[in-house]
Amino acid sequence: MTEIHTPRLLLRRWDEDDLPALADINADPDVMRWTGDGSVLDLEETADEIERWEEEWDEEGFGLFAVELLGSGELAGFTGLYVPEDQPELLPAVAIGWRLGRQFWGQGYASEAAHASLEFALQDRGLDRVLAIARVGDEASANVIRKLGMVPEKVTTDPRYGHQLAVHSIDLTEYAG
Repeated sequence: MTEIHTPRLLLRRWDEDDLPALADINADPDVMRWTGDGSVLDLEETADEIERWEEEWDEEGFGLFAVELLGSGELAGFTGLYVPEDQPELLPAVAIGWRLGRQFWGQGYASEAAHASLEFALQDRGLDRVLAIARVGDEASANVIRKLGMVPEKVTTDPRYGHQLAVHSIDLTEYAG
C-alpha cells in the first residue's frame, strides 16, 4: 500500500471509513465552487468518485490520495495524480489535483500535500512532466501551483463547462525537490 508521510499529513489510499468525511467536504458549496460546474456532490456521487480514483490507482499505479491529519486522524480531503481525460487536448498527460475541506484552508496543508504528491510523481513514479489545471480566478489553487514551482503553459477552455482553465507544468529538469 502506498503511503507518504509529511511533517503533518499522511497521504494514503482510500478506505470505506473515508466516505462520510469526503461527502461532507463535497457538500460544501464553497469547496466545490471551482470544481466542474460548481455543483456539490451527494454521498452516492462521492462514493463513485472514490471508486474511480481507486480504479485509477489499480490501472495507472498512481491516483488521488486521501489526506489525513497526523495529529487527529481527520480526513482533510485529497491530493494526488490523475489523467485529465476530460481535457483531451492536453493528453497524454498526468495532472496534480487537490481538494480540502474549508476548515483546513489557509494552514499550508494543500501545499504540503501537493508537494509530496509532486515528489511522488517525479521521483517515485518516474514521470518526467506533471500538469496542474485550475480555473482562471481560483487564486487559492494558483497560489499552491506557484509554490510547487510550476510554470504557466497556456489558457484553454473547459470543453464541458466553458470555463477558462490555466494550465501549468513542471518537468523533472525544473523540479527542485
